[in-house]
Amino acid sequence: MRPADLLRPTAAGLYCPPGDFHIDPTRAVDRAVITHGHADHARAGHGAVLATPETLAIMAARYGENFTASRQPTGCGDVTTVNGVAVTLIPAGHVLGSAQVVVEKDGLVIAVSGDYKRRADPTCAPFEVPRCHVYVTEATFALPVFRHPDSDGEVAKILTAARQFPERTCLVGAYSLGKAQRVIKLLRNQGYDETIHIHGAMTKLCRLYEAFGVDLGPLAPVAAAKQDGEDFAGAVVVGPPASFAEKWAARFPDPIAAFCSGWMRVKQRAKQRGIELPLVISDHADWDELTSTVKEIAPDELWITHGRDDALARWAELEGVEAKPLALVGYGDEEE
Repeated sequence: MRPADLLRPTAAGLYCPPGDFHIDPTRAVDRAVITHGHADHARAGHGAVLATPETLAIMAARYGENFTASRQPTGCGDVTTVNGVAVTLIPAGHVLGSAQVVVEKDGLVIAVSGDYKRRADPTCAPFEVPRCHVYVTEATFALPVFRHPDSDGEVAKILTAARQFPERTCLVGAYSLGKAQRVIKLLRNQGYDETIHIHGAMTKLCRLYEAFGVDLGPLAPVAAAKQDGEDFAGAVVVGPPASFAEKWAARFPDPIAAFCSGWMRVKQRAKQRGIELPLVISDHADWDELTSTVKEIAPDELWITHGRDDALARWAELEGVEAKPLALVGYGDEEE
């Protein structure tokens, strides 16, 4: 069997013909395998969805209980046979419940990364290295300029700012699923035990994380704190980046605008957003992690779904690995 017979790119995303299912399809399909809960990978309307229990819960929280006609929860490491194709989910280290999809038939193994990172994250299971003939990877930060610093050191900057400017609010922009919970947990791990105020849009997902055993400490929605007379001086407030431009952000006294993203490595991006405290914290693999992962897996072929596929493909070719950019459309649309 050729790799293209087992998995191929289509207008709806990666499709497995013998199994008759899509992986992270960009439009509604009959049968989908979903790597994680971010909206550019997990969409509502599929006939049936196979994913980890965490990802299914995230999809239900975001889209409603009727996001699919049929759910099939599958734990990491469990093998599910779909029309003769063995499907195994293994941790991707991206966000809670994130998984790589390993498909196998007639001795051929293809692993699809979804989005992933290699560094430790106290809110999700760590990345597991797959053994496969073809590795299908993302390439969001596939340029040598993207080398993410230590996340603990970046989070410590929030605490330093709070101590230096007790009259101001530390307003931290972080994506509502994954990044926000990770930053909150890293703050807790550094000894910050004060109430962290959150945007109302994050409440449901933070509660979901806690339901799956991730202790985030005392949290309070901003609206409730405001009703109690809280002026937020010296407080840490976490909200989605888009909220910075809303009336919601105007209530905070002289806020220190911080933004957690791998894109904060690019100083011009921070300047354009008016970010005073750029924090290079990413839930995606950086250049060194991408290249070291490919070396560790040592696949016969490397397929690249989205991102800077040109740079990673060129690097792979120089390393003697056959590389194929798939140029899939519809991924990478969420705030990193």
